[in-house]
Amino acid sequence: MAARTKARKRALDVLFEAEQRDADLLSVLDERLADSGRPTPLPEYAVDIVRGVAAHRDDIDARLASASQQWPLGRMPAVDRALLRIGVWEILFSDSVPAAVAIDEAKSLAADLSTDDSARFVGGVLGSFASPQ
Repeated sequence: MAARTKARKRALDVLFEAEQRDADLLSVLDERLADSGRPTPLPEYAVDIVRGVAAHRDDIDARLASASQQWPLGRMPAVDRALLRIGVWEILFSDSVPAAVAIDEAKSLAADLSTDDSARFVGGVLGSFASPQ
């Protein structure tokens, strides 16, 4: 598994944990930085993702709500919601990741970690944020 793929997975873990505990995202990040809960520390790119999602959360959620009107954020599986937040952050707020890569990575994680329909759903929603070529 590539380093950035692992970092996305670890960022997903932090986003998911914060939501499940109904805890502040940056507080959970600080906890994971102090104790990653794993043999390896949290990768720097995972930290960048979590901080980026936290900084732009309201904007990201508003954009997701607009892009997915038939499936509101609150009805989505929590893993899909976290993956969509990561993907939108990478597409719109990070210059280091091409949109196609962000979409493919999110779809792959959705296929591995969520429902049978999640990869297609996540790819479709994130595709609406990709600039036309």
